[in-house]
Amino acid sequence: MYSVCRHTLTRQPVWNISLRAFSSKQDADLVVIGSGPGGYVAAIKAAQLGMKTICVEKDMTFGGTCLNVGCIPSKAMLNNSHFYHLAKHGDLKARGIEGDVSLNLDTMLKAKEKSVKELTGGIAMLFKANKVTGVKGHGTISSP
Repeated sequence: MYSVCRHTLTRQPVWNISLRAFSSKQDADLVVIGSGPGGYVAAIKAAQLGMKTICVEKDMTFGGTCLNVGCIPSKAMLNNSHFYHLAKHGDLKARGIEGDVSLNLDTMLKAKEKSVKELTGGIAMLFKANKVTGVKGHGTISSP
């Protein structure tokens, strides 16, 4: 669990993030809670503007729900299903394309997992390149 406390407005870092489980502290100008499409973009932009930035993510990989289990995985499966449907029921025979088509669900799932892994790895790479500190955990705002 992370606790975020506001410091006085000086040239010192604005936020202090303390990791309760390990009793360590990290200073940051900005702490972003969540690494979904809004969170990771905000964290990277803040770092590019010169802020020392920490992004706290509860899941094991960055990207939030959309990238890990929502939009991207479902679109990958939908796209592959569309190709299967075209091959199985489309007008391919009239175009001179013939053959038996079967669905290999294990291979489709592996292709989906590969896409997700590449994209989440891309966010981790962008964090590293822009000096955003990615932290696994839960963030809370403990005071105004």
